[in-house]
Amino acid sequence: MSAESLHIVCPHCHTTNRVRADQLGQAPDCGRCHRPLFEGHPIALDAEAFERHVGRNQIPVLVDFWAPWCGPCRMMAPAFEAAARQLEPHVRLAKVNTEEEPGLAAQFGIRSIPTLALFVGGREVARQAGAMGQGDIVRWVQAALAQAR
Repeated sequence: MSAESLHIVCPHCHTTNRVRADQLGQAPDCGRCHRPLFEGHPIALDAEAFERHVGRNQIPVLVDFWAPWCGPCRMMAPAFEAAARQLEPHVRLAKVNTEEEPGLAAQFGIRSIPTLALFVGGREVARQAGAMGQGDIVRWVQAALAQAR
């Protein structure tokens, strides 16, 4: 990788950090809160954090729109967690609880859950409805990113 700098939003304090692309895999910490920028877990986003992470991260952001009452959502949660360990630090994985954030669900026209939406450079580039296993999530993201480039 080149030594270009990327903006990476901290999953803890939501501060935008500048990280050299060739150092993404070296467990970078946030310059403000000093916590890890990547921990291999999806992060929960509210509307404000969603705007910051999707709009400012210079890595793709995969969002799982879900609800606590949804059986398939609960079934897919461990696979999404495992996919985070596999895709980070090159893709940020996040979850939006549509019960707590109905405005985001409406803004993006979420009609069924779970729905995965992949954002690159602040815009949605791919969407997939329905529960998937870890391998399917990873393959879908990799294929969608290859098409988006």
